[in-house]
Amino acid sequence: MPHSPAPREGNLPALVAQPLIRLDAYVAEDGSTVVNGHLLDMGGTRPANEAILDAVAMFARTVGAPVAATVIDRTEQQVARVRVYPDGSSRTIADEDDLPPGLERTAAEEAAFPPLARVERIIQHAQREELHAAFVLASALREHLTLRRGAKDELALEARSIEAYLAYLRGDYSLSVTLALAVARIRCRTDLGRAAPDVARATAAWQRLLDDRQVTTRGQELLHMWERLSEQGLLEPSHQAMAQAVRSRLEHGGWSLPGAPGHTPALTAAQGPLTAEDKPLKPTRRGLRRFTRRPGRSGGPAT
Repeated sequence: MPHSPAPREGNLPALVAQPLIRLDAYVAEDGSTVVNGHLLDMGGTRPANEAILDAVAMFARTVGAPVAATVIDRTEQQVARVRVYPDGSSRTIADEDDLPPGLERTAAEEAAFPPLARVERIIQHAQREELHAAFVLASALREHLTLRRGAKDELALEARSIEAYLAYLRGDYSLSVTLALAVARIRCRTDLGRAAPDVARATAAWQRLLDDRQVTTRGQELLHMWERLSEQGLLEPSHQAMAQAVRSRLEHGGWSLPGAPGHTPALTAAQGPLTAEDKPLKPTRRGLRRFTRRPGRSGGPAT
């Protein structure tokens, strides 16, 4: 297959076939950086963009061909599409210059490191109690699957469930319930018959919350979900007990329940956003300096 030539002067798009060797990268809000399912050693204060470009350039030299990479950067709230060449040079490209969204692009992006292989790596980190690494890798997987396949995709939902569980293990119950509720909302919208286990996982995290406001808002939404499932006859005895535990905690805490005087309606299972992390990312402009290098560069952006 023909590949794009080296970057041209002016950083203009190349009018030839796009490379189908595709990697992905992710920068978490704390600066933790992942390339193709591997957490990078940042070497102290090493900038994330340099670490990503070095890693992708090494792969391009290994295969002797340009490599495409999609970078989700939560520190900048941006998504960039980058083409990196064996000589270490790189340029960002606009989405319309890349492969169009669809099965071909998704398959090419997942061929280098399939999602299930990434899940196995996440589990290995968790088993070694390397919970930070496991959580960051799960976040990266969920972000890229959501970008490629959509939030309702089965693999994206499973990745979000794993991320929620790891947040629970790390003691971040607020984030855990946020992520678990996002999965439960989608299940309630698309597949109510499979929603109860997801609502149960969200309830388990909610029971650890201490903040009154979160207990109230999240509890009301959970109670609405349990009641909807009960109306459809979809609750097992263990789930009925969890639903009652939610109601009892709200009652004993003095928080208003659905239908009670003064109750402020909570989000229902068919309303509201997913999570704060799902807000749209800004596409980068072609030629963004952070991900642009001249030929022969291997330590920073173009000057």
